[in-house]
Amino acid sequence: MNSVVLDAVGLAQLVSRLSGLGYRVIGPTLRDNAIVLAELSSAGDLPAGWGVDVSPGHYRLRRRNDDALFGHSAGPQSWKQFLHPPRQLLWSSDEATEAEETPRYAFIGVRACDLSAIARLNTVLGGAAHPDGAFVGRLRRAFVVAVNCTEPGALCFCASMGTGPQVGPGYDLALTERIDESGRSYIVDVGSDEGADVLAPLPHREADPGEIDSARSDVAEAANHMGRQMPATDHRELLIQSRESPRRGEGADRRLGRGSCTMVCPTCFCTSVEDVTDLTGQHAERWMGWASCFELDFTHVHEGPVRKSVPSRYRHWLTHKLGTWHDQFGSSGCVGCGRCIAWCPTGIDITEEMNVLDLLARETDSRSDV
Repeated sequence: MNSVVLDAVGLAQLVSRLSGLGYRVIGPTLRDNAIVLAELSSAGDLPAGWGVDVSPGHYRLRRRNDDALFGHSAGPQSWKQFLHPPRQLLWSSDEATEAEETPRYAFIGVRACDLSAIARLNTVLGGAAHPDGAFVGRLRRAFVVAVNCTEPGALCFCASMGTGPQVGPGYDLALTERIDESGRSYIVDVGSDEGADVLAPLPHREADPGEIDSARSDVAEAANHMGRQMPATDHRELLIQSRESPRRGEGADRRLGRGSCTMVCPTCFCTSVEDVTDLTGQHAERWMGWASCFELDFTHVHEGPVRKSVPSRYRHWLTHKLGTWHDQFGSSGCVGCGRCIAWCPTGIDITEEMNVLDLLARETDSRSDV
């Protein structure tokens, strides 16, 4: 299909149609002084007229001067929590326990960075020799309505990671929100047959070339207004060259080792398994939950943890996320969403770390050339 236009009524009907088709519709909504991802009862639950102000260790809601639904950057959650839940029952000794039915999710408002994150999680959890069947089942049944970014946040750096602001493949429908004197409207691109089927009965019209060009231009221009930027260099090679850099030890007193960055990261996938029983010993369960490489016992072996200091665990996380992830999975583990910066209690900025390492490496190279 060619690009079409939905108005505000059409978008509301899209949410209703997905719900009517049996999907659990998940999207951004206002709760607990943040824009979070939760189940929507209607399009009225979307955060109309709300934006966010973010900086290292800082996140605040703010009122916009329009009623945009998607005029905000990433919140504290990602779509990972629905595809790879933080706690999952793997086994129960109770023979009467029934297997949980795989939910049918419809995700509304998936940004380009998060769409890339879902694809990278699929590489890790769905593309290995022994795929995670639960993850694969959830993703296969999901319907994705992506949203192109036209207003990057102060901590966004997807452009320098090659993951946005234009959404890539993996969506069923992709929206570009536009606000003018007549209100909200959405340029819609179709990415799958399922997307075309869902869109077909909704009130829409074909977009004219001027509308399409304007929407594409807004998205392309957003790449020039990112709040952060990674250095334009080979991050894997930079981290190898900088392994002995004194910078890697600086700021150790600021690192709390709480693992907030791994919990909000849309691509961190590590888990641990726990066996539990009731007080009588007659019932046992096995649970899988998210784990963090910032935990002291994450690398515990028979003589104790391998990485005992917080700086060493931070160094491992940074090196894996931007370096050795390439060796394992063929891409970076970072998609440039900026969540780790906003939700770090002490405001540690991964882009600042990498840019300083890059500057120091260039200075070293310059002295070597003299």
